[in-house]
Amino acid sequence: MTTDHTVPTTTLGAGGPEVGVQGLGCMGMSFAYGPADADASRAALERALERGVTLYDTADAYGAGDNERFLAPFLAAHRDEVLIATKFALSIPPDDPTRRIVRNDPPYIRQAVEASLRRLDVDVIDLYYMHRRDVNVPIEETVGVMAELVREGKVKQLGLSEVTAAELRAAHAVHPIAAVQSEWSLFSRDIEAAVVPAARDLGVTLVPYSPLGRGFLTGAFTDASKDLTQDDFRRTMPRFTGDNAAANAALLEPVRTVAESHGATPAQIALAWVHQQATVRDLPVVPIPGTRSPSRVDENTAATRITLTESDLALLDPIADKVAGTRYADMSFTSAGRE
Repeated sequence: MTTDHTVPTTTLGAGGPEVGVQGLGCMGMSFAYGPADADASRAALERALERGVTLYDTADAYGAGDNERFLAPFLAAHRDEVLIATKFALSIPPDDPTRRIVRNDPPYIRQAVEASLRRLDVDVIDLYYMHRRDVNVPIEETVGVMAELVREGKVKQLGLSEVTAAELRAAHAVHPIAAVQSEWSLFSRDIEAAVVPAARDLGVTLVPYSPLGRGFLTGAFTDASKDLTQDDFRRTMPRFTGDNAAANAALLEPVRTVAESHGATPAQIALAWVHQQATVRDLPVVPIPGTRSPSRVDENTAATRITLTESDLALLDPIADKVAGTRYADMSFTSAGRE
C-alpha cells in the first residue's frame, strides 16, 4: 500500500484560498452509514489535519444538525488551520424527521445559516453550499441571498451541489461560485458531459462526493441488503442491492488489477482516478472521501501520490458505462435528472 500521506494543495475557486487537494467528508460520523465510534471519528479528524487535509465537509441535514455539532470542538481547536463547508436546502419537517423537503427560498436560507453558525460555533462559514436545487425558486434569487450572506460576513465563499451546467452559469453570473459538489467516481461520471466543462470555463473547483462509490469501490461490502445494518442509507440505493450489486461487483476486477500493479489498494486507485481528473479535465478537483477511521485517512490521503498510466486509465475508463442501477432511487434531485 502506498504510504506517503501529506497531500499537496490547490486553490478553492478562482482567487480563493489554498486547500489540500483532498478533503474529508464528515457525514458518516453522525449519520447514514450505521453506528459510528465518536472517539475514532475525532481521531480521524485530527489525523486528516496532520496529513494536510484542510477542507471539512458537513451539512445541516446530516443527523438533523448533529454532524455540525459534532465538528464544533474540532473547529474550535483548529479554526485558523481548516475550512469548514456546510450546506442548506434539505428541510426536515418537525412532524416527520425521516422526510426531507428541498427549500431554496430566501427566508429559509437566512434561518438555515444562523442555525449552522450556532451549531458549528463559528463566526463565519468558509464555504456555504446550496445542497439541492428547488426548481420552483429561480437560482438567481437563491444565489442573490447567498451573496448577501457573503457581504454580511457570515459566509466567505459560495458553493452549489448537484446543479446542471446551465444552473451553474446562471448562478455564477450573480456571484462567483467557488465550488460545485457532485458525485464523481469510477462508477458515476454523468457530470463530465456538461458540468465539468462549465466549471472549468468559470474557474470553479469540483468537489466530488462519494469518490469511493460509498465504499463499494473499495470492496467494503458487496450487497447492502445483506452486508450492512438496517439503518444504513446505502440499502436504499439501487446500485448496491440484489442483481445490480452482483453485476457491479464484477466490474471491480480492473480496479484490483491496477491496484496490484501499483502496490496500492483498490480504494487508493479509485481515489487516484478522481484526483487525476484534475489533469485530464484541466480544473481543480478536491474529492471528499468520508471515513471514521484514522487508518483509512492514511490510506486515502496516500492516494494523492499515485499517478495512473495511460494503460491504467484504459482499463478503468469503461467501468462507468457498465454500472447497473441509478445513484439514487429518485434521480430528480440530481443534476443528471435535469441536465
